[in-house]
Amino acid sequence: MTEVPDVAAAAEFIDRTLQNEGAWYRADEVGYRLGGALASYGSSIGAVRGTVRDALRKFKDMGHDTTVMLASALWGQPKPGSQPVFERRLAAVVLLQTKVQVLRHSDLTRLEGFLRSAQAAELAGPLVSDVLVPLLAGLDHRDRQRAAAVLARWRADPESQLQTAARLLEKELTQ
Repeated sequence: MTEVPDVAAAAEFIDRTLQNEGAWYRADEVGYRLGGALASYGSSIGAVRGTVRDALRKFKDMGHDTTVMLASALWGQPKPGSQPVFERRLAAVVLLQTKVQVLRHSDLTRLEGFLRSAQAAELAGPLVSDVLVPLLAGLDHRDRQRAAAVLARWRADPESQLQTAARLLEKELTQ
């Protein structure tokens, strides 16, 4: 499988498109709803989904490494010293939902970081239900055992978001 040579170009395409699709009134609403925890471009959910779809068409054949690097780039700050942006993080979730088949048990640590820093139920919920659940469902027996060890650690973590995710996901591992 061919990897996209320039993750930065894909992240820039998504970021620029999301900014162009934004509206101040939606940005204000998101900022108010999230208590200023994340910045917002004011892009609609449909625009976020369409932007990720267009990026996947433009930057074809994304494999595992490119997918997780792009998701991490989108999850982070758009530039040093700036606040993370809700729509960029939502685009990372949509990307991971779309490419969940390329994810591995070793990605649980990265996804843990996303859950810890989500700062919004609208991000944490889909990460669990639409990324982690199908990821775990696709693991073989050995990787399920490894994932169970990670979930046991999450269950004991003081972060309530991880505890909740662990409880939901352990049900998936036992099915």
